[in-house]
Amino acid sequence: MRALLLPLALLAPCSALAQSTPPPASTELHCGQLFDARSGRLAGPHTVSVRDGRIAALAAGIPATSSSGAVDLRGHTCMPGWTDLHVHLEDQSSPQSYSEGFRLDPVDYALRSVGYAEKTLLAGFTSVRDLGGEVAPHLRDAVNQGRVRGPRIFAAGKSIATTGGHADPTNGYNSTLSHLLGPPGPTEGVINSIDDARQAVRQRYKEGSDVIKITATGGVLSYAKSGDAPQFTVDEVKAVVDTARDYGYRVAAHAHGTEGMKRAVLAGVASIEHGTYMDDEVMRLMKQHGTWYVPTIYAGRFVADKARIDGYFPDVVRPKAARIGAQIQDTFARAYKAGIKIGFGTDMGVGPHGDNAREFIYMVEAGMPAAVALQAATIRAAEVLGVDDQGVIEAGKRADIVAVPGDPLADIAQVMKVDFVMKDGTVYRQPDDNGAAGAP
Repeated sequence: MRALLLPLALLAPCSALAQSTPPPASTELHCGQLFDARSGRLAGPHTVSVRDGRIAALAAGIPATSSSGAVDLRGHTCMPGWTDLHVHLEDQSSPQSYSEGFRLDPVDYALRSVGYAEKTLLAGFTSVRDLGGEVAPHLRDAVNQGRVRGPRIFAAGKSIATTGGHADPTNGYNSTLSHLLGPPGPTEGVINSIDDARQAVRQRYKEGSDVIKITATGGVLSYAKSGDAPQFTVDEVKAVVDTARDYGYRVAAHAHGTEGMKRAVLAGVASIEHGTYMDDEVMRLMKQHGTWYVPTIYAGRFVADKARIDGYFPDVVRPKAARIGAQIQDTFARAYKAGIKIGFGTDMGVGPHGDNAREFIYMVEAGMPAAVALQAATIRAAEVLGVDDQGVIEAGKRADIVAVPGDPLADIAQVMKVDFVMKDGTVYRQPDDNGAAGAP
């Protein structure tokens, strides 16, 4: 684990020489439109005053005379900074991904993550929930310390799996290597009993995680045959959830198959990720238990597309990618119509970091109104995280604000044209500066 700190520590001398200029004591944003995340409506022109990283005040209208240093966003819609509830910042899939696991060191993945984090922030995502990756807690700390540019990170650390399941780090190893390394256990995030489940959560606490992630069913990209079979018992999931609750954690459950979703919901997880084969019974249970759904349509479409390319995925992965990936958007459409609570998530790292906002387009394409899609990435995402200081533009909240030209409620494609990004009162992108503002 110590090796993960090295690349981020190496950036310290550079950041000391070229650190972001501290935000001014106060900043005014002159917004042509303001998206009210609570109502899902545009509130008209507003002036947003920011002080010490927080929103100090909102006033309807824009003054005729701009104060010195005011940011002119009169042709833009200002929104709360977006949150992607499902990313993996340490990696990005490619035909080399599987072999790289044997050739690259943790340092290599950590260095890559720095660029991925910056791309994500400049795309308008001021917060992310990183659901599985040992780099993420360290990257989170580096961002918080101002050493690198990136979104606010809620990190799961290592996902919790079962032997041979999705997120067993030794899947695909040959027998000689497996024998030399020995079977992974709770410290490595692999469990096979209730006691193991408790130990795995406590290990994540020891390592500084913010949230717990389990892989309740098989997955698409793991080197294993099944993409949807259940991989935990109800009692094992319940042991994870109960132990997580002791430490103030919420549990997110990767799940494609119906039975695995049922077990996870009944055991009390906070969210179902992907949810490909969600049926009416699962939806009924989710509504009954208040379980959130994070669809990750982008990842589904991406893997289904890449499955058509010879050699992009290993043979054991390719049929899963083709079958499961193509289904997620349809499942999302049914879940929205059924009234399931939905948060925004992409599974980015499967696709290229920085393209996260395309998920909005896919959500609207599947029947969700643009305003509801934007709420899923703002106020609803804050509810999923269990935080109350972000997701809305209101006095006293974090000054996380993004702006796009025009009206994204009329044309959701505008989300791909982010012109302004502010996180905690620091401006990272302004119109026409290509993300240069505030760059360390």
